[in-house]
Amino acid sequence: MAGKGHWWRNAVVYQIYLRSFQDSNGDGIGDLKGVIERLPYLQELGIDVIWLSPMFQSPMDDNGYDISDYYRVDSVFGQDEDMDRLIKEAKEYGIRIILDLVINHCSDEHEWFRRAVRDEGCEEAGYFYFKRTEDGKEPNNWRSNFGGSVWSQLPDGRWYYHTFSPKQPDLNWENPRLRREVYKIINWWLGKGIAGFRVDAITFIKKDLSFASVETLDGERYPVENFENYPGIDDFLAELKRETFDKHDCFTVAEAPGVGNEDFKKYTGEDGFFSMIFDFSWESMEGEADKSSVDAIERLKKRILDNQQFMSRNGWCGIFLENHDQARCLNRYLEKADRGYHSASALATLYFFLYGTPYIYEGQEIGMVNAVWNSVDELADTRAKITWKERLEQGEDEKGLLEYFNHWGRDNARTPMQWNDGKNAGFTDGKPWLKVQDGYREVNVERQREDPGSLLSYYKKLIALRRDEALADIMGNGGFYPMPEAGQGIIAYRRASDGKEILVIVNLLNRENALNQENLAEAHPDGKTIDELFSEGILLNNYMGIEINSKKLVLRPYQALVIMEH
Repeated sequence: MAGKGHWWRNAVVYQIYLRSFQDSNGDGIGDLKGVIERLPYLQELGIDVIWLSPMFQSPMDDNGYDISDYYRVDSVFGQDEDMDRLIKEAKEYGIRIILDLVINHCSDEHEWFRRAVRDEGCEEAGYFYFKRTEDGKEPNNWRSNFGGSVWSQLPDGRWYYHTFSPKQPDLNWENPRLRREVYKIINWWLGKGIAGFRVDAITFIKKDLSFASVETLDGERYPVENFENYPGIDDFLAELKRETFDKHDCFTVAEAPGVGNEDFKKYTGEDGFFSMIFDFSWESMEGEADKSSVDAIERLKKRILDNQQFMSRNGWCGIFLENHDQARCLNRYLEKADRGYHSASALATLYFFLYGTPYIYEGQEIGMVNAVWNSVDELADTRAKITWKERLEQGEDEKGLLEYFNHWGRDNARTPMQWNDGKNAGFTDGKPWLKVQDGYREVNVERQREDPGSLLSYYKKLIALRRDEALADIMGNGGFYPMPEAGQGIIAYRRASDGKEILVIVNLLNRENALNQENLAEAHPDGKTIDELFSEGILLNNYMGIEINSKKLVLRPYQALVIMEH
């Protein structure tokens, strides 16, 4: 496990999806100057770190996750000097910057790939995976993460490999010259003063070099996701860390799907490849028929408590409710009738004090929800368009597909940030690149900023409490102790260090619930009564007051409490 001196353990990270945060020049696309304009807001919110989505030069096939020049800022986001200014001014506000590091693949418009296409024998051709086949057919039956084959063909007959879009050819990490180029890029940016990186799709960098087809029961393509964290990846990641991150006071968080418990320590334990990896084990309730039911909450509780217990003994993780690749958390976790201040603040309380570093995604702090998409033409996501075409060909109907993307599509998290009730929610004076949600006049920063009873005000309290010096040791180094017997629909846990404890209790049901003395006695080792426990110190409560009745703590619908114990 990492030592006590790592600052990122006590940090709060705010993710900015640059295209959608703030437009400064009226072109409808968020930019770096827009982020600079909003630094006072972020300081007021209380966050420590900005995770900035890719701002590198790109043809924007996948909104910047297809990079054509790792050293330049794309003109749609501003100039190179705007990035320098953001790093400098954010530091003056006490805020660090981490960048999205996309090194599994680049853009097909990167100069490396262009040279490789022009000249099969050039050095850069070895930076990618090219294949020729005797029959001219694709080399295998693997399915890309975005749908369709992982192979696309060049006019000269060569096939090239892409885990994601055909516009995103995978980099060949087997090539030591390519790896040196990647390390050069990383060290260059760290030298400019950024604090570190969120490392994109890193578990895909090692391939099964046999590239053999895999038979499937249904005859469909074999999902490339099954090759995540492929044997041999350790050598690449150890070298990456040694040649880059270890040379700086660098904070890294990896998007590392496919990493199971058996490999967790290697990724983020003592001397792990990264400072932390994201915890993806419980963030989605996709497929839950009734998200408000006791059974659904109990399944969620088991995933959270089991995984937290494991992680707290083996490393560090990034914890989150939302990101740029998923539907909004209020849609994922709550039925429509249950979405409101209390349920949103309950979810926030639940995850914010878990073992790990909390991440807030732009708009989460004001309770933004999914958009309503009326046709596929309104969607901008590359993956959505590829999936739409593929599923239509498989016989699915358009109405069902549109319903799916209204629930789970990535564009739901990418609609413009809602700053006020003016034109385009204050995001832009021009035509926004993606439509603004209909409900922005009711849900926006300006409306909640001065309201002490708003979700935004609650998030400020959450952040201030988590960063409070009195809790610093508990949050940064304290153990995690689940309370699975707290009662059905109640998720409760303790965090403790050096004789200090906090107790987090969240009723995730849409009705009144109770924590009784018997449940508390089973869950709490100190043998404290309900009265003793709640006479100590309530640090946070999303309702006014508490009710203790006949040795029971009566929890109102979605009531959340944080209590300090001594």
